Amino acid sequence: MSKRNLVAEPQQHSIIGTRFFNAPRELVFKVMSDPATIPQWWGPRNLTTTVDKMEPQSGGSWRYLVSDQKGNEFAFRGVYHSIEAPLRTISTYEWEALAGHVSLETTIFEESEGGTKVTTISVFQSIEDRDGMMQSGMEEGGDEAMDRLEELLAKLQ
Repeated sequence: MSKRNLVAEPQQHSIIGTRFFNAPRELVFKVMSDPATIPQWWGPRNLTTTVDKMEPQSGGSWRYLVSDQKGNEFAFRGVYHSIEAPLRTISTYEWEALAGHVSLETTIFEESEGGTKVTTISVFQSIEDRDGMMQSGMEEGGDEAMDRLEELLAKLQ
């Protein structure tokens, strides 16, 4: 299983994550943009993800509800600005509990070494927002989600 490379340079507004998947670009793009597959990989294993809304088209919006075993629920949402299948998506990302702290997410899907290199560039409104995201546990949660995505891709091939 490959590892995600995460870069958050000091005094920058961005986080750049890169991960290689041993699967065709079209499949990786489809699984990452299909409301039927999102609950199978999005988020850590100990949480349950439900797609409340997902319109993967330019101008569409998305909203996921994530719950734990105690019944606590966390909502995330965004708007799709551009979808260029299977090359790139641009959307916003916001945790509803911290409304107004929105990042712009660009995900690029590149054919590479017989598989797909996925690069996500997250740009935050402030360095403080970016640092807060890094301190929130997003690195571990994101790594686990990418591991789950890789496992799902292997099953689907």
